[in-house]
Amino acid sequence: MNYRTVDETSHFKFEDAYIADVQVTKGIFHLILDNVTILPENSCNRDIRTMRTNQMMFKLEEAEVVSLVEEGYKVYDANGNLSQTYEDQEIAKEQYTSVIKEFADGSIYSLEKQEELYTFLIDAPNERTYNLQVKASHDMEEWDRFMSKEE
Repeated sequence: MNYRTVDETSHFKFEDAYIADVQVTKGIFHLILDNVTILPENSCNRDIRTMRTNQMMFKLEEAEVVSLVEEGYKVYDANGNLSQTYEDQEIAKEQYTSVIKEFADGSIYSLEKQEELYTFLIDAPNERTYNLQVKASHDMEEWDRFMSKEE
């Protein structure tokens, strides 16, 4: 990879990033992302304008999944009347890896970092939204090229 940053999540926008691949095992959390926005303040952005990239490797070091929640939703009939409500569902620890691996072909709705806690809102391919919290010591982003971003 030609470009590499460490602990610069605030210098990217991950909203609407496509998740091409997911690797999660004990201590390892890697995502391959397309359509990531690179902000002007990014240390590798020499153009000092908003750019984007594909095939970014996003890594969390010493990663530990803290929680995984399938967010609830409401179902309405054709007349707009509420027909059913599904509450948030906490995913069991034993299922973390298998559920997270299903995020491939989904997209990131948001990514926030507070100290060592990374909170992802993910629109998964199964038409469900998940809130994923991962504790990690550092994040690392690697990519090969900058591309123009349509404004």
